Amino acid sequence: MSIHMTARFQVRPKSLEICKQAITDFIAYIRENEPGTSLYCSLHEQEDETAFLHYFIFEDETAREKHRESIGVKRFTDVLYPELVGEVEFMAYNMYTTT
Repeated sequence: MSIHMTARFQVRPKSLEICKQAITDFIAYIRENEPGTSLYCSLHEQEDETAFLHYFIFEDETAREKHRESIGVKRFTDVLYPELVGEVEFMAYNMYTTT
């Protein structure tokens, strides 16, 4: 069964460009190295340019673990976490319905 997750976070205004580049690099890493990650997208809030929501789908728990333990996650969090305002809020979801 697929695993759907979100990660909501906010970055400091002065580090917005650095964080946007880190997000771009991270998603490129996922695209090239994580075939078990079915989708990974970064949504940038319209009303607050420092706020992001990441939505991602893993094929299964094995893919989720591979992602969590990857060098891509380490590189991304090494850049992102020092620039955060608050904590990253992770949520896991079960698919209910879709089109």
